[in-house]
This record gives sequence, structure tokens and C-alpha cells, in this order.
Amino acid sequence: MIRTIDVKEITKNIKEMCIKANYVLSSDMNAAMKSAEKKEKSPLGKQILGQLQENLKIAEEEMIPICQDTGMAVVFLEIGQDVHLQGGILEDAVNEGVRQGYVEGFLRKSVVKDPLIRKNTNDNTPAVIHTKIGKGNKVKIKVAPKGFGSENMSRVFMLKPAEGIEGVKKAILTTVKDAGPNACPPMVIGVGIGGTFEKCALMAKEALTREVGNHSEIPYVRELEEEMLMKINNLGIGPGGLGGTTTALAVNILTYPTHIAGLPVGINICCHVNRHVIREL
Repeated sequence: MIRTIDVKEITKNIKEMCIKANYVLSSDMNAAMKSAEKKEKSPLGKQILGQLQENLKIAEEEMIPICQDTGMAVVFLEIGQDVHLQGGILEDAVNEGVRQGYVEGFLRKSVVKDPLIRKNTNDNTPAVIHTKIGKGNKVKIKVAPKGFGSENMSRVFMLKPAEGIEGVKKAILTTVKDAGPNACPPMVIGVGIGGTFEKCALMAKEALTREVGNHSEIPYVRELEEEMLMKINNLGIGPGGLGGTTTALAVNILTYPTHIAGLPVGINICCHVNRHVIREL
């Protein structure tokens, strides 16, 4: 059955989601931080994890941003093919929601209109929007503001097929080692394997929105996620980059078919807040 949704509903929800993502840590990340503090073996690392949680608590109670870098808004939309959108252009509605959220939520405006001229847009628009059409008559929205301390540490590797899974492991570890303290650990690492140059990067980004603790349903991918998390935490980078056994909270991997001549791997690192809010309309 066809269902009509006014794009004003999209705007309203994205506004609320931008504010919530920047003020309140998601429940999965909150649980992961608490668990990490209990398991952390370094006294300094344990202390830092405790301080980070205190900061998160203050942010939620006083309704102030978790971090001064309130990110560039990344929006994933999954739209059922039986949805009829009315009342305006979808992209405009999304950007209006971001504008309202960042202006009314007193969030830092970090977007420049041109990458080289660098004049601020003053409302954190435009967002980076990714849209999928699927079955059904609902709209699923994921809002993931992305700070650039961790974004700048992300990489794409165009591996040779012969490099195989060992090449993938090396790429992930190299990226995390190079990031070190610059990505505000403990990190969440999103990985996309397969597709094309842009597809692996997109998968790596979306992988960050998967609930921490939920693993891939593909057995070898689940094993790879668990192995890489263990190896990353053995690097000794630790909370805040000051040493310890908690360098990452999760490694989330997505895969996609690819060309016989390639093995693209995207690695998108996120800091300890890994902001994401998901709603379904």
C-alpha cells in the first residue's frame, strides 16, 4: 500500500536527531565504554575512560555538545518504494533539518561552501546524503555527525586480489597505527571490503552506524572483526593515546561483490563517541 509522507516530517526528525547525536551518547556506545573501563588493565587508561564517561554524563545532563567538533552531518536514508514523498524536495528537506538542528541546537558550524575558498556556510549544511530504495512503505533515517579528527585518519587501499585477507588485516592495522592518538581513542573502526573505490569507503562509513557488539552474520567476517579488535587492542595505543589495552571498542566490517582484478578496502575511523541516531518513520 502506498503511504504518503510529507518531507516536513523528514526535516523535523533530522533536526531532532542532529541535536540528540551531539548531546547524548548512544546506548550501545555507553555500554561499550562502561565495559571497557572495567576491563582496561592500565591504571591511567582506566582513569581516562572514567573521565571520558564523566564528560559524557555532564554533556547529557547540561545539554551541551559531547565534543567541540560537532561534525559534518552524514545522513543515510532507506526509502521504501511504496513511499510517496510530498511537500518539497527530499534533499532540501534533509538539509533544512540539519540547518535547524545545528542553529537551534547551538552546535558548531564546521562546513565550508568550497573546499579551497573555505568560506563557512554558517549552518553546517550541506549534509552528505546517501539514499537507498528498498521494499515497504517506511523511511529509515540514520544521522551520523562525523568529526574530522578521526575522519582525517581514514584510508582507502586498492589491494591486489593476491594480497587476500592478510592484506586486509595489514591495511586495517596500518591505518590504526598511523592514526595513533589523533583519532581520539578508544576508536570504532568501520571497514568496507569489496565493491569499487567509492563503494568500499561508503560501506566503511555505514559500518560505523552498526550497534557496537553486533557482529556480521557472515562467519569469516565475524571472525575477522573479533581478530582485528584483539590485535588493535594489543597495539598499546590505549585511551587518549596514552597507553593501555583499550585502543578500540569495535571493528565493524561490511562486504560487497567486487571485480576479479581488485580488492578495495576502505577504513573509516571514528572517535570514542561514534555519534549515530537511527529512526524509522
